[in-house]
Amino acid sequence: MADDDGLDRWAMRLALIDGIGPRARRALLDRFGSSRRVFEATRQELLGVDGIGPTLAAKVVEARREPREESVIASCAASSIRVLMDDHTDYPALLREIPDPPPLLFAAGEITEADRRAVAIVGTRQATAYGLRQADRFARHLVAAGFAVVSGLARGIDASAHRGALSAGGRTIAVLGGGLLRLYPPEHAELARTIRGRGAVVSEAPPERPPSSGNFPQRNRVISGLSLGTLVIEAGRRSGALITARHALEQGREVFAVPGSIENFRSRGCHQLLRDGAKLVETIDDVLDELDSLARLADGRPARLARPQTARTPNSPPPPSPIAKPPAAPSPFPDPEWSESELAVWNVVGAEPTLIDDVIAASGLHSAEALAILGSFELRKAVRRIGGARVRRAP
Repeated sequence: MADDDGLDRWAMRLALIDGIGPRARRALLDRFGSSRRVFEATRQELLGVDGIGPTLAAKVVEARREPREESVIASCAASSIRVLMDDHTDYPALLREIPDPPPLLFAAGEITEADRRAVAIVGTRQATAYGLRQADRFARHLVAAGFAVVSGLARGIDASAHRGALSAGGRTIAVLGGGLLRLYPPEHAELARTIRGRGAVVSEAPPERPPSSGNFPQRNRVISGLSLGTLVIEAGRRSGALITARHALEQGREVFAVPGSIENFRSRGCHQLLRDGAKLVETIDDVLDELDSLARLADGRPARLARPQTARTPNSPPPPSPIAKPPAAPSPFPDPEWSESELAVWNVVGAEPTLIDDVIAASGLHSAEALAILGSFELRKAVRRIGGARVRRAP
């Protein structure tokens, strides 16, 4: 059921059901074969799908009687919002590669091929002057190196990163936790308008859906999913920025962290990431050196990344010649201080790629605990993720 606009109405109807996330949607499609057949299924057949309980089954039945897709499409058309389905040619390629891409993406502005070279900058809403300065600085340098900057339009680090990218003449993408017509925080309305003209404001939520605390962890996977790597600047131990970093690891993307003062509690999350193996960042080269090969793969060009030029005075000494470093000694894994749970996961990860689901099952641990341990192993460079769904021990 596709109209002249190319949108599959059945698929859109399924994606718009509140509570049907990417995994539940995949389970339904695997069981019934198409979105249309999902809505032709009986309540009892729906209850036979893994992850679909009485509440979600009732919502599918209700959506069959009272579809919402036409009103959402009309709302988008009236506000110049594009609807991108995950099979759309303009759907972001990097986002399509993650394990659970949003089936729908609502976008105000334009997402271009150049946005395949993107880095996320995230951090606390209660940023210090130091954190705001670093977010602005790294956003400017990334733009100068040909990257777009992705963030969440929140107060603090996010807003500073967006503004830094814009002031340097670059592109930036803001990912919202609610609908595009329910902008949060409201004081960033002017910033959002500017971003629409020099990038895009996007959300997987329908335009009229208000933001809620439960939406933001899901929103964070989109921020990391749009990016080759995630740079964390000032984050407490319970910061949402650490959720973004964890999503980046699960998606096989790079994680970077800027160190801060040991007296600043807002730096403790960054320091924990560094202890777990995130790349320590002091200069833009620390980011670019790590992303060089990934960026070339993203845009198909062999040239190395351009570095922002640092001015030299006539009397400045020439830059030092690079010195070859001896190969680093392999890290001692397993670590003697690992817990029993960590050893349980390690012992089922082999030298050959193994499905993550098989690792979880063989470890005997709860899936959340096993995934957290795998994420920690990735940060420590003990294991590598292969193709998003498999892991193996690092050589």
